[in-house]
Amino acid sequence: MKHLKYIFLSFLICSIYSCKKDFLAVQPQGGLTVPQLTSQDGVEGLLVGAYGLLNGNLNGTWGNYGAAPSQWLFGEVSSDNAHKGSNNGDQPNMNQIERHAPTSTNDNIANIWDRCFEGIQRCNNTLKVLASLQAGGGTVKFPDARALEIQGEARMLRAHYYFFLVRIFKNVPYVTEATTTPTVPNDKDIYPNIVDDLQFAVTNLPATKPKNQVGRMDKYIAQSYLGKVFLYQKKYAEAYALLNAVILAKPDLVTLPYTDNFDITKKNGPEAVFSVQHSVGTDGTGGDNGNVGDMLNFPYGNGLPINCCGFFQPSIDLANAYKVDANGLPLLDGSYRNNPYKSDLGLSASDKLTYQVDQTIALDPRIDYTMGRRGVPYRDWGLMGGDTWIRDPSNGGPFVPYKNVIEAAQIGSGSAPGNTNITALNVNIIRLADIYLMAAECAVETGDLGRAMTLVNKVRQRASQLPPKLINGVPAAAYKVGLYTSFPGADYARNAVRFERRLELALEGHRFFDLVRWGTAKQTLESYFGFEGGFFGYLSGITINPRDSYFPLPQDQIDRSQGALKQNTGY
Repeated sequence: MKHLKYIFLSFLICSIYSCKKDFLAVQPQGGLTVPQLTSQDGVEGLLVGAYGLLNGNLNGTWGNYGAAPSQWLFGEVSSDNAHKGSNNGDQPNMNQIERHAPTSTNDNIANIWDRCFEGIQRCNNTLKVLASLQAGGGTVKFPDARALEIQGEARMLRAHYYFFLVRIFKNVPYVTEATTTPTVPNDKDIYPNIVDDLQFAVTNLPATKPKNQVGRMDKYIAQSYLGKVFLYQKKYAEAYALLNAVILAKPDLVTLPYTDNFDITKKNGPEAVFSVQHSVGTDGTGGDNGNVGDMLNFPYGNGLPINCCGFFQPSIDLANAYKVDANGLPLLDGSYRNNPYKSDLGLSASDKLTYQVDQTIALDPRIDYTMGRRGVPYRDWGLMGGDTWIRDPSNGGPFVPYKNVIEAAQIGSGSAPGNTNITALNVNIIRLADIYLMAAECAVETGDLGRAMTLVNKVRQRASQLPPKLINGVPAAAYKVGLYTSFPGADYARNAVRFERRLELALEGHRFFDLVRWGTAKQTLESYFGFEGGFFGYLSGITINPRDSYFPLPQDQIDRSQGALKQNTGY
Protein backbone atom coordinates (compact mmCIF):
# COMPACT_ATOMS: atom_id res chain seq x y z
CA MET A 1 0.00 0.00 0.00
CA LYS A 2 2.77 2.40 -0.95
CA HIS A 3 1.70 5.96 -0.20
CA LEU A 4 -1.88 4.83 0.43
CA LYS A 5 -2.28 7.26 3.30
CA TYR A 6 -1.09 10.21 1.34
CA ILE A 7 -3.86 10.79 -1.19
CA PHE A 8 -4.93 14.41 -0.79
CA LEU A 9 -8.33 13.63 0.66
CA SER A 10 -6.77 12.04 3.72
CA PHE A 11 -5.69 15.49 4.82
CA LEU A 12 -9.17 16.91 4.44
CA ILE A 13 -11.03 14.46 6.61
CA CYS A 14 -10.94 16.63 9.72
CA SER A 15 -12.68 19.45 7.89
CA ILE A 16 -15.15 17.07 6.28
CA TYR A 17 -16.58 15.30 9.31
CA SER A 18 -15.90 17.18 12.51
CA CYS A 19 -12.62 15.76 13.77
CA LYS A 20 -13.31 16.85 17.31
CA LYS A 21 -12.66 15.25 20.65
CA ASP A 22 -16.39 14.80 21.01
CA PHE A 23 -16.57 11.56 19.08
CA LEU A 24 -20.35 11.70 18.71
CA ALA A 25 -20.43 15.09 16.99
CA VAL A 26 -21.88 14.09 13.63
CA GLN A 27 -22.70 17.41 11.99
CA PRO A 28 -19.92 18.84 9.79
CA GLN A 29 -18.77 22.31 10.72
CA GLY A 30 -17.60 23.25 7.25
CA GLY A 31 -15.53 21.97 4.36
CA LEU A 32 -16.67 19.36 1.88
CA THR A 33 -20.21 18.01 2.10
CA VAL A 34 -21.65 14.56 1.41
CA PRO A 35 -22.89 15.51 -2.09
CA GLN A 36 -19.45 16.80 -2.99
CA LEU A 37 -17.87 13.52 -1.91
CA THR A 38 -20.45 11.22 -3.47
CA SER A 39 -18.23 9.93 -6.23
CA GLN A 40 -15.80 7.08 -6.66
CA ASP A 41 -12.83 9.37 -5.94
CA GLY A 42 -14.59 10.79 -2.90
CA VAL A 43 -15.32 7.38 -1.41
CA GLU A 44 -11.82 6.08 -2.12
CA GLY A 45 -10.37 9.18 -0.46
CA LEU A 46 -12.55 8.71 2.61
CA LEU A 47 -11.41 5.09 2.85
CA VAL A 48 -7.77 6.20 2.67
CA GLY A 49 -8.51 8.55 5.55
CA ALA A 50 -9.88 5.60 7.55
CA TYR A 51 -6.60 3.76 7.03
CA GLY A 52 -4.74 6.91 8.02
CA LEU A 53 -5.52 6.56 11.74
CA LEU A 54 -3.82 3.18 12.01
CA ASN A 55 -0.58 4.84 13.10
CA GLY A 56 -2.44 6.74 15.83
CA ASN A 57 -1.52 10.18 14.50
CA LEU A 58 -4.24 12.79 14.15
CA ASN A 59 -2.52 16.16 14.25
CA GLY A 60 1.25 16.02 14.59
CA THR A 61 4.10 13.72 15.48
CA TRP A 62 4.34 14.42 19.23
CA GLY A 63 1.89 13.10 21.78
CA ASN A 64 0.56 9.96 20.10
CA TYR A 65 2.08 7.50 22.54
CA GLY A 66 -1.14 6.09 24.02
CA ALA A 67 -2.49 5.43 20.52
CA ALA A 68 0.67 3.74 19.24
CA PRO A 69 -0.25 0.71 17.13
CA SER A 70 2.46 -1.20 18.99
CA GLN A 71 0.44 -0.67 22.19
CA TRP A 72 3.72 -0.50 24.09
CA LEU A 73 2.19 1.50 26.92
CA PHE A 74 -1.08 -0.34 27.60
CA GLY A 75 0.02 -3.77 26.39
CA GLU A 76 3.56 -3.94 27.79
CA VAL A 77 4.36 -1.24 30.38
CA SER A 78 1.23 -2.22 32.29
CA SER A 79 2.44 -5.83 32.30
CA ASP A 80 5.48 -7.66 33.67
CA ASN A 81 7.50 -7.08 30.47
CA ALA A 82 8.55 -3.44 30.60
CA HIS A 83 9.02 -0.24 32.56
CA LYS A 84 8.00 3.17 31.34
CA GLY A 85 11.69 4.00 31.53
CA SER A 86 13.30 7.41 31.09
CA ASN A 87 13.15 9.27 34.41
CA ASN A 88 10.33 9.67 36.87
CA GLY A 89 9.48 13.23 35.86
CA ASP A 90 9.22 12.73 32.09
CA GLN A 91 5.66 11.85 30.96
CA PRO A 92 4.57 11.32 34.58
CA ASN A 93 1.08 10.16 33.56
CA MET A 94 2.72 7.05 32.13
CA ASN A 95 3.86 6.21 35.65
CA GLN A 96 0.17 5.81 36.54
CA ILE A 97 -0.20 3.20 33.79
CA GLU A 98 2.83 1.21 34.94
CA ARG A 99 1.71 1.28 38.58
CA HIS A 100 -1.96 0.53 37.83
CA ALA A 101 -3.12 3.79 39.37
CA PRO A 102 -4.52 5.72 36.37
CA THR A 103 -6.98 8.57 36.68
CA SER A 104 -9.73 9.39 34.21
CA THR A 105 -7.84 12.56 33.20
CA ASN A 106 -4.70 10.70 32.10
CA ASP A 107 -3.78 12.08 28.67
CA ASN A 108 -2.70 8.66 27.37
CA ILE A 109 -6.19 7.31 27.99
CA ALA A 110 -7.78 10.23 26.17
CA ASN A 111 -5.27 9.73 23.36
CA ILE A 112 -6.24 6.16 22.48
CA TRP A 113 -9.96 6.94 22.87
CA ASP A 114 -9.83 9.97 20.59
CA ARG A 115 -7.73 8.35 17.87
CA CYS A 116 -9.75 5.14 17.71
CA PHE A 117 -13.09 6.94 17.61
CA GLU A 118 -11.75 9.26 14.94
CA GLY A 119 -10.82 6.16 12.94
CA ILE A 120 -14.29 4.71 13.54
CA GLN A 121 -15.94 7.93 12.39
CA ARG A 122 -13.89 7.85 9.20
CA CYS A 123 -14.99 4.25 8.57
CA ASN A 124 -18.60 5.23 9.17
CA ASN A 125 -18.32 8.20 6.81
CA THR A 126 -16.89 5.94 4.12
CA LEU A 127 -19.79 3.51 4.46
CA LYS A 128 -22.37 6.30 4.51
CA VAL A 129 -21.13 8.05 1.40
CA LEU A 130 -20.63 4.72 -0.39
CA ALA A 131 -24.25 3.81 0.30
CA SER A 132 -25.38 7.17 -1.06
CA LEU A 133 -23.32 6.73 -4.22
CA GLN A 134 -24.55 3.19 -4.86
CA ALA A 135 -28.14 4.32 -4.33
CA GLY A 136 -27.78 6.84 -7.14
CA GLY A 137 -26.87 9.88 -5.07
CA GLY A 138 -23.82 10.87 -7.07
CA THR A 139 -21.96 10.23 -10.30
CA VAL A 140 -21.00 6.83 -11.69
CA LYS A 141 -21.31 4.20 -8.97
CA PHE A 142 -18.83 1.43 -8.22
CA PRO A 143 -19.13 -2.04 -9.71
CA ASP A 144 -20.77 -4.28 -7.12
CA ALA A 145 -17.55 -6.21 -6.51
CA ARG A 146 -15.56 -3.09 -5.60
CA ALA A 147 -18.40 -1.73 -3.49
CA LEU A 148 -18.37 -4.93 -1.41
CA GLU A 149 -14.58 -4.71 -1.11
CA ILE A 150 -14.80 -1.15 0.17
CA GLN A 151 -17.39 -2.17 2.72
CA GLY A 152 -15.16 -5.05 3.75
CA GLU A 153 -12.14 -2.78 4.15
CA ALA A 154 -14.05 -0.16 6.10
CA ARG A 155 -15.72 -2.68 8.38
CA MET A 156 -12.44 -4.52 8.95
CA LEU A 157 -10.82 -1.23 9.99
CA ARG A 158 -13.79 -0.35 12.19
CA ALA A 159 -13.52 -3.72 13.93
CA HIS A 160 -9.84 -3.10 14.56
CA TYR A 161 -10.41 0.30 16.15
CA TYR A 162 -13.21 -1.05 18.31
CA PHE A 163 -11.11 -4.04 19.37
CA PHE A 164 -8.34 -1.74 20.56
CA LEU A 165 -10.93 0.20 22.56
CA VAL A 166 -12.74 -2.74 24.10
CA ARG A 167 -9.50 -4.35 25.31
CA ILE A 168 -8.55 -1.16 27.12
CA PHE A 169 -11.93 0.14 28.33
CA LYS A 170 -14.31 -2.85 28.07
CA ASN A 171 -17.46 -0.70 28.28
CA VAL A 172 -17.48 1.20 24.99
CA PRO A 173 -20.37 2.87 23.11
CA TYR A 174 -21.01 1.45 19.64
CA VAL A 175 -21.47 4.02 16.89
CA THR A 176 -22.12 3.12 13.24
CA GLU A 177 -22.92 4.93 10.02
CA ALA A 178 -26.59 4.57 10.95
CA THR A 179 -26.25 6.28 14.35
CA THR A 180 -28.26 9.49 14.51
CA THR A 181 -28.51 10.18 18.23
CA PRO A 182 -25.99 12.65 19.72
CA THR A 183 -25.16 10.36 22.64
CA VAL A 184 -24.82 6.59 22.87
CA PRO A 185 -24.58 4.64 26.15
CA ASN A 186 -21.77 2.19 26.89
CA ASP A 187 -23.96 -0.42 28.56
CA LYS A 188 -23.75 -3.25 26.00
CA ASP A 189 -21.18 -5.88 25.07
CA ILE A 190 -19.87 -4.75 21.68
CA TYR A 191 -17.98 -7.96 20.86
CA PRO A 192 -20.94 -9.23 18.77
CA ASN A 193 -20.75 -6.04 16.70
CA ILE A 194 -17.02 -6.51 16.17
CA VAL A 195 -17.64 -10.09 15.12
CA ASP A 196 -20.32 -9.00 12.63
CA ASP A 197 -17.90 -6.58 10.98
CA LEU A 198 -15.14 -9.18 10.82
CA GLN A 199 -17.43 -11.87 9.42
CA PHE A 200 -18.51 -9.46 6.69
CA ALA A 201 -14.85 -8.77 5.93
CA VAL A 202 -14.02 -12.50 5.77
CA THR A 203 -16.85 -13.04 3.30
CA ASN A 204 -16.22 -10.04 1.07
CA LEU A 205 -12.49 -9.35 1.07
CA PRO A 206 -10.28 -11.13 -1.48
CA ALA A 207 -7.20 -13.16 -0.62
CA THR A 208 -5.20 -10.73 -2.75
CA LYS A 209 -4.76 -7.09 -1.78
CA PRO A 210 -7.46 -4.70 -3.09
CA LYS A 211 -6.04 -2.32 -5.70
CA ASN A 212 -2.78 -4.29 -5.41
CA GLN A 213 -1.68 -2.07 -2.49
CA VAL A 214 0.25 -3.93 0.17
CA GLY A 215 -1.22 -2.20 3.23
CA ARG A 216 -4.86 -2.93 2.36
CA MET A 217 -7.04 -5.33 4.30
CA ASP A 218 -7.55 -8.81 2.85
CA LYS A 219 -9.27 -12.09 3.69
CA TYR A 220 -6.31 -13.47 5.65
CA ILE A 221 -6.21 -10.43 7.90
CA ALA A 222 -9.95 -10.74 8.48
CA GLN A 223 -9.73 -14.48 9.22
CA SER A 224 -6.81 -13.95 11.61
CA TYR A 225 -8.50 -11.07 13.39
CA LEU A 226 -11.80 -12.90 13.71
CA GLY A 227 -9.92 -15.90 15.09
CA LYS A 228 -8.26 -13.62 17.63
CA VAL A 229 -11.57 -12.09 18.69
CA PHE A 230 -13.12 -15.54 19.06
CA LEU A 231 -10.12 -16.51 21.19
CA TYR A 232 -10.77 -13.52 23.45
CA GLN A 233 -14.36 -14.74 23.74
CA LYS A 234 -13.10 -18.26 24.56
CA LYS A 235 -14.78 -19.65 21.45
CA TYR A 236 -11.85 -21.95 20.87
CA ALA A 237 -13.24 -24.25 18.19
CA GLU A 238 -14.38 -21.34 16.01
CA ALA A 239 -11.06 -19.57 16.47
CA TYR A 240 -9.06 -22.74 15.77
CA ALA A 241 -10.71 -23.28 12.39
CA LEU A 242 -10.00 -19.73 11.22
CA LEU A 243 -6.41 -19.66 12.46
CA ASN A 244 -5.63 -23.03 10.90
CA ALA A 245 -6.99 -21.81 7.57
CA VAL A 246 -4.49 -18.95 7.62
CA ILE A 247 -1.63 -21.24 8.66
CA LEU A 248 -2.38 -23.56 5.74
CA ALA A 249 -2.36 -20.63 3.31
CA LYS A 250 1.01 -19.27 4.47
CA PRO A 251 4.60 -20.56 4.23
CA ASP A 252 6.01 -22.74 7.00
CA LEU A 253 7.04 -20.42 9.82
CA VAL A 254 10.37 -22.21 10.20
CA THR A 255 11.41 -20.95 6.75
CA LEU A 256 10.78 -17.29 7.62
CA PRO A 257 13.63 -15.48 9.43
CA TYR A 258 12.63 -14.10 12.82
CA THR A 259 14.68 -10.96 12.26
CA ASP A 260 12.72 -9.97 9.15
CA ASN A 261 9.89 -8.84 11.41
CA PHE A 262 12.05 -6.04 12.80
CA ASP A 263 14.04 -5.09 9.70
CA ILE A 264 13.01 -1.94 7.85
CA THR A 265 14.30 -3.42 4.59
CA LYS A 266 12.11 -6.54 4.93
CA LYS A 267 8.75 -4.87 5.54
CA ASN A 268 5.59 -6.68 4.44
CA GLY A 269 7.29 -10.04 4.18
CA PRO A 270 5.37 -13.34 4.31
CA GLU A 271 5.12 -13.36 8.12
CA ALA A 272 3.56 -9.89 8.26
CA VAL A 273 -0.15 -10.74 8.14
CA PHE A 274 -1.45 -7.33 9.33
CA SER A 275 1.07 -4.51 9.56
CA VAL A 276 0.56 -0.79 10.06
CA GLN A 277 2.37 0.92 7.20
CA HIS A 278 4.87 3.64 8.02
CA SER A 279 6.66 6.02 5.70
CA VAL A 280 8.94 9.02 6.16
CA GLY A 281 10.56 11.67 4.03
CA THR A 282 9.60 10.64 0.52
CA ASP A 283 5.87 11.14 1.08
CA GLY A 284 6.29 14.87 1.64
CA THR A 285 4.82 14.86 5.14
CA GLY A 286 8.00 14.77 7.20
CA GLY A 287 7.34 12.30 9.98
CA ASP A 288 3.53 12.41 10.18
CA ASN A 289 3.16 9.03 8.48
CA GLY A 290 6.03 7.41 10.35
CA ASN A 291 6.01 5.35 13.52
CA VAL A 292 5.20 8.31 15.74
CA GLY A 293 3.82 6.14 18.55
CA ASP A 294 7.24 4.65 19.32
CA MET A 295 9.27 7.84 18.91
CA LEU A 296 10.26 7.94 22.61
CA ASN A 297 11.46 4.36 22.67
CA PHE A 298 15.13 4.51 21.79
CA PRO A 299 18.30 4.43 23.90
CA TYR A 300 19.34 7.69 25.49
CA GLY A 301 22.91 8.92 25.36
CA ASN A 302 25.29 11.29 23.65
CA GLY A 303 26.78 10.06 20.41
CA LEU A 304 24.21 7.34 19.75
CA PRO A 305 22.78 6.98 16.25
CA ILE A 306 19.33 7.79 17.68
CA ASN A 307 19.18 9.56 21.05
CA CYS A 308 15.59 9.75 22.23
CA CYS A 309 14.21 9.35 24.74
CA GLY A 310 15.02 6.45 27.00
CA PHE A 311 11.48 5.08 27.37
CA PHE A 312 10.16 1.49 27.18
CA GLN A 313 12.83 -0.42 29.05
CA PRO A 314 12.47 -4.20 29.33
CA SER A 315 12.03 -5.52 32.84
CA ILE A 316 14.51 -7.64 34.77
CA ASP A 317 11.78 -10.26 35.00
CA LEU A 318 11.49 -10.44 31.22
CA ALA A 319 15.25 -10.74 30.79
CA ASN A 320 15.35 -13.67 33.19
CA ALA A 321 12.41 -15.37 31.49
CA TYR A 322 14.78 -16.16 28.61
CA LYS A 323 16.84 -18.49 30.79
CA VAL A 324 16.69 -22.13 29.74
CA ASP A 325 17.39 -25.49 31.34
CA ALA A 326 19.95 -28.06 30.20
CA ASN A 327 17.60 -29.14 27.42
CA GLY A 328 17.11 -25.59 26.17
CA LEU A 329 13.55 -25.41 27.47
CA PRO A 330 12.00 -22.51 29.43
CA LEU A 331 11.89 -22.65 33.20
CA LEU A 332 8.11 -22.95 33.41
CA ASP A 333 8.12 -23.40 37.18
CA GLY A 334 9.21 -19.80 37.78
CA SER A 335 12.73 -20.73 38.85
CA TYR A 336 14.12 -18.35 36.23
CA ARG A 337 13.99 -15.73 39.00
CA ASN A 338 16.52 -17.63 41.10
CA ASN A 339 19.91 -15.91 41.13
CA PRO A 340 18.52 -13.19 38.88
CA TYR A 341 20.57 -11.81 36.04
CA LYS A 342 20.46 -8.02 36.18
CA SER A 343 23.41 -6.93 34.03
CA ASP A 344 25.34 -4.19 35.87
CA LEU A 345 22.40 -2.83 37.87
CA GLY A 346 23.38 -2.12 41.48
CA LEU A 347 27.13 -2.44 41.02
CA SER A 348 29.45 0.17 42.46
CA ALA A 349 30.94 2.77 40.15
CA SER A 350 34.31 1.02 40.22
CA ASP A 351 32.79 -2.41 39.52
CA LYS A 352 30.83 -0.97 36.61
CA LEU A 353 34.07 0.19 35.05
CA THR A 354 35.34 -3.39 34.86
CA TYR A 355 32.01 -5.09 34.08
CA GLN A 356 32.06 -7.97 31.62
CA VAL A 357 28.92 -9.74 30.45
CA ASP A 358 28.59 -13.29 31.74
CA GLN A 359 28.75 -15.40 28.58
CA THR A 360 28.07 -18.67 30.40
CA ILE A 361 24.37 -18.05 31.17
CA ALA A 362 22.11 -20.46 29.28
CA LEU A 363 19.69 -18.26 27.34
CA ASP A 364 17.18 -18.36 24.54
CA PRO A 365 18.80 -16.24 21.77
CA ARG A 366 15.60 -14.23 21.37
CA ILE A 367 16.68 -12.22 24.40
CA ASP A 368 19.28 -10.40 22.32
CA TYR A 369 16.81 -9.68 19.53
CA THR A 370 14.27 -8.33 22.04
CA MET A 371 16.40 -6.14 24.30
CA GLY A 372 19.84 -4.57 24.52
CA ARG A 373 22.14 -5.89 27.25
CA ARG A 374 25.36 -4.22 28.34
CA GLY A 375 28.37 -5.60 26.49
CA VAL A 376 26.32 -7.43 23.85
CA PRO A 377 26.28 -6.30 20.19
CA TYR A 378 23.24 -4.15 19.52
CA ARG A 379 22.26 -4.07 15.85
CA ASP A 380 25.09 -2.26 14.03
CA TRP A 381 25.44 0.31 16.81
CA GLY A 382 28.28 -1.53 18.57
CA LEU A 383 28.33 -3.05 22.04
CA MET A 384 25.46 -1.85 24.22
CA GLY A 385 27.07 0.59 26.63
CA GLY A 386 25.05 0.14 29.81
CA ASP A 387 24.42 3.35 31.77
CA THR A 388 25.74 5.53 28.95
CA TRP A 389 22.74 4.38 26.86
CA ILE A 390 20.16 4.79 29.64
CA ARG A 391 18.58 7.95 30.98
CA ASP A 392 18.08 6.79 34.58
CA PRO A 393 18.99 3.16 35.37
CA SER A 394 17.54 3.48 38.88
CA ASN A 395 14.13 4.22 37.35
CA GLY A 396 14.02 2.02 34.25
CA GLY A 397 16.67 -0.62 34.76
CA PRO A 398 19.69 -1.81 32.78
CA PHE A 399 18.04 -2.87 29.49
CA VAL A 400 16.86 -1.04 26.37
CA PRO A 401 14.32 -1.98 23.68
CA TYR A 402 15.39 -3.55 20.40
CA LYS A 403 12.53 -4.55 18.13
CA ASN A 404 11.38 -1.00 17.30
CA VAL A 405 14.93 0.27 16.64
CA ILE A 406 16.53 0.43 13.18
CA GLU A 407 20.10 -0.08 12.05
CA ALA A 408 22.38 2.97 12.15
CA ALA A 409 23.06 2.44 8.45
CA GLN A 410 19.34 2.75 7.70
CA ILE A 411 18.75 6.04 9.50
CA GLY A 412 19.29 8.27 6.46
CA SER A 413 16.63 6.58 4.35
CA GLY A 414 14.48 5.14 7.14
CA SER A 415 13.90 8.05 9.50
CA ALA A 416 12.21 11.43 9.23
CA PRO A 417 14.32 14.41 8.21
CA GLY A 418 15.50 16.07 11.41
CA ASN A 419 13.68 13.49 13.56
CA THR A 420 15.67 10.29 13.51
CA ASN A 421 13.47 8.85 16.26
CA ILE A 422 10.53 8.70 13.82
CA THR A 423 11.16 5.74 11.55
CA ALA A 424 9.51 4.00 8.64
CA LEU A 425 9.58 0.63 10.39
CA ASN A 426 6.15 -0.99 10.19
CA VAL A 427 4.35 -2.29 13.28
CA ASN A 428 2.94 -5.80 13.17
CA ILE A 429 -0.56 -6.08 14.58
CA ILE A 430 -0.73 -9.78 13.72
CA ARG A 431 2.19 -11.84 12.46
CA LEU A 432 2.35 -15.52 11.60
CA ALA A 433 4.08 -16.64 14.82
CA ASP A 434 1.24 -15.00 16.76
CA ILE A 435 -1.23 -17.03 14.70
CA TYR A 436 0.68 -20.25 15.39
CA LEU A 437 0.57 -19.57 19.12
CA MET A 438 -3.10 -18.54 19.12
CA ALA A 439 -3.86 -21.77 17.28
CA ALA A 440 -1.76 -23.69 19.80
CA GLU A 441 -3.80 -22.15 22.59
CA CYS A 442 -7.00 -23.24 20.87
CA ALA A 443 -5.54 -26.71 20.41
CA VAL A 444 -4.91 -26.99 24.16
CA GLU A 445 -8.40 -25.84 25.04
CA THR A 446 -9.99 -28.27 22.56
CA GLY A 447 -7.90 -31.23 23.73
CA ASP A 448 -5.51 -31.42 20.77
CA LEU A 449 -2.29 -31.40 22.80
CA GLY A 450 -0.17 -33.01 20.09
CA ARG A 451 -1.03 -30.27 17.63
CA ALA A 452 -0.37 -27.64 20.30
CA MET A 453 3.12 -29.04 20.86
CA THR A 454 3.82 -29.15 17.13
CA LEU A 455 2.88 -25.50 16.73
CA VAL A 456 4.95 -24.37 19.73
CA ASN A 457 7.91 -26.39 18.49
CA LYS A 458 7.66 -24.70 15.10
CA VAL A 459 8.07 -21.34 16.82
CA ARG A 460 10.96 -22.66 18.88
CA GLN A 461 12.67 -24.34 15.94
CA ARG A 462 12.65 -21.05 14.09
CA ALA A 463 14.11 -19.31 17.17
CA SER A 464 16.92 -21.87 17.34
CA GLN A 465 18.10 -20.66 13.93
CA LEU A 466 18.87 -17.14 15.14
CA PRO A 467 22.53 -16.26 14.64
CA PRO A 468 24.33 -15.86 17.96
CA LYS A 469 25.52 -12.44 19.05
CA LEU A 470 29.31 -12.63 19.25
CA ILE A 471 31.78 -10.89 21.55
CA ASN A 472 35.30 -11.24 20.19
CA GLY A 473 34.12 -14.22 18.21
CA VAL A 474 32.54 -15.96 21.22
CA PRO A 475 28.74 -16.22 21.72
CA ALA A 476 27.42 -13.66 24.21
CA ALA A 477 25.58 -16.43 26.09
CA ALA A 478 25.29 -20.19 26.14
CA TYR A 479 22.46 -19.97 23.64
CA LYS A 480 20.16 -22.93 23.33
CA VAL A 481 16.58 -23.55 22.21
CA GLY A 482 15.26 -27.06 22.73
CA LEU A 483 12.03 -28.64 21.47
CA TYR A 484 9.35 -30.13 23.67
CA THR A 485 9.11 -33.92 23.51
CA SER A 486 5.74 -34.16 25.23
CA PHE A 487 2.89 -32.15 26.65
CA PRO A 488 1.90 -34.54 29.46
CA GLY A 489 -1.32 -32.75 30.34
CA ALA A 490 -3.50 -29.76 29.60
CA ASP A 491 -2.12 -27.66 32.48
CA TYR A 492 1.46 -28.22 31.38
CA ALA A 493 0.58 -27.51 27.74
CA ARG A 494 -1.32 -24.37 28.65
CA ASN A 495 1.64 -23.08 30.66
CA ALA A 496 4.07 -23.89 27.83
CA VAL A 497 1.98 -22.12 25.20
CA ARG A 498 1.50 -19.04 27.36
CA PHE A 499 5.18 -18.86 28.23
CA GLU A 500 6.08 -19.17 24.56
CA ARG A 501 3.82 -16.25 23.72
CA ARG A 502 5.79 -14.16 26.17
CA LEU A 503 9.15 -15.16 24.75
CA GLU A 504 8.22 -14.81 21.08
CA LEU A 505 6.00 -11.72 21.22
CA ALA A 506 7.60 -9.75 24.06
CA LEU A 507 7.38 -5.96 23.67
CA GLU A 508 4.94 -6.27 20.73
CA GLY A 509 1.87 -5.08 22.63
CA HIS A 510 0.19 -8.37 23.64
CA ARG A 511 1.26 -9.24 27.16
CA PHE A 512 -1.14 -7.34 29.45
CA PHE A 513 -4.15 -8.19 27.31
CA ASP A 514 -3.13 -11.86 27.35
CA LEU A 515 -2.92 -11.86 31.15
CA VAL A 516 -6.38 -10.31 31.41
CA ARG A 517 -8.08 -12.74 29.03
CA TRP A 518 -6.38 -15.69 30.73
CA GLY A 519 -7.66 -14.50 34.11
CA THR A 520 -4.12 -14.50 35.52
CA ALA A 521 -3.43 -10.74 35.69
CA LYS A 522 -3.76 -10.40 39.47
CA GLN A 523 -1.62 -13.43 40.31
CA THR A 524 1.04 -12.74 37.68
CA LEU A 525 1.39 -9.02 38.25
CA GLU A 526 1.42 -9.15 42.04
CA SER A 527 4.12 -11.81 41.84
CA TYR A 528 6.00 -9.62 39.38
CA PHE A 529 5.74 -6.53 41.57
CA GLY A 530 7.03 -8.56 44.48
CA PHE A 531 10.08 -9.57 42.43
CA GLU A 532 10.73 -6.40 40.40
CA GLY A 533 9.93 -4.23 43.40
CA GLY A 534 13.07 -5.60 45.01
CA PHE A 535 15.06 -3.61 42.44
CA PHE A 536 12.72 -0.63 41.98
CA GLY A 537 11.02 0.61 45.13
CA TYR A 538 8.25 2.40 43.26
CA LEU A 539 6.87 -1.01 42.23
CA SER A 540 7.01 -2.60 45.66
CA GLY A 541 3.72 -3.49 47.32
CA ILE A 542 1.43 -2.84 44.36
CA THR A 543 -1.76 -4.88 44.45
CA ILE A 544 -4.10 -5.58 41.55
CA ASN A 545 -7.80 -4.92 42.12
CA PRO A 546 -10.80 -6.12 40.08
CA ARG A 547 -10.96 -2.77 38.27
CA ASP A 548 -7.38 -3.08 37.02
CA SER A 549 -8.16 -5.35 34.09
CA TYR A 550 -9.38 -2.21 32.31
CA PHE A 551 -8.73 1.50 32.35
CA PRO A 552 -11.02 4.42 33.19
CA LEU A 553 -12.98 6.16 30.46
CA PRO A 554 -11.73 9.70 29.76
CA GLN A 555 -13.51 12.09 32.06
CA ASP A 556 -14.05 14.68 29.34
CA GLN A 557 -16.01 12.15 27.30
CA ILE A 558 -18.22 11.31 30.28
CA ASP A 559 -18.83 15.00 30.89
CA ARG A 560 -19.86 15.58 27.27
CA SER A 561 -22.10 12.55 27.07
CA GLN A 562 -24.90 14.12 29.16
CA GLY A 563 -25.10 11.03 31.33
CA ALA A 564 -24.97 8.43 28.55
CA LEU A 565 -21.47 7.15 29.39
CA LYS A 566 -20.89 5.45 32.74
CA GLN A 567 -17.43 5.20 34.28
CA ASN A 568 -15.94 1.75 34.76
CA THR A 569 -16.50 0.33 38.23
CA GLY A 570 -13.77 1.21 40.69
CA TYR A 571 -12.71 4.51 39.06
